[in-house]
Amino acid sequence: MVEIGKKVKNFKLPATGDKTISLNDFNGKNVVLYFYPKDSTPGCTTEGQDFRDAKGKFTRQNTIILGVSRDSIKSHENFKTRQKFNFDLLSDTDEELCNQFDVIKMKNMYGKKVLGIERSTFLIDDKGVLRQEWRKVKVKEHVNEVLDAVKALNK
Repeated sequence: MVEIGKKVKNFKLPATGDKTISLNDFNGKNVVLYFYPKDSTPGCTTEGQDFRDAKGKFTRQNTIILGVSRDSIKSHENFKTRQKFNFDLLSDTDEELCNQFDVIKMKNMYGKKVLGIERSTFLIDDKGVLRQEWRKVKVKEHVNEVLDAVKALNK
């Protein structure tokens, strides 16, 4: 499990663009790792669009954005293409990364209890240390909060 102020264990997952991405690929850069429940659903689409639209601001802050869900690479590729996302989506079908960040929670879907991803975002600094986490994220204004945290980290 991850802990604020501690180094995040390296991970390696399949990603869009026929890539395999690991945390170590981004040594020297901050990483915003955001977990979302499902491709092409309203909240997840809005959140992804917000990160897409702010990507230039994150890039200027030496920060990479990565989205993670349990969806397949094929689903991710379709989602990324339709929404013109300018960052990679990681496929965590085995829930390995989800478990490392403890984002799988019991949720209520139409009156039925199901295990799913709780919308969460993590800010990892350029040395691989977890600096901030947001759990039970509400999409509206979330990206601005994360950007403010990145700017504060870089001061």
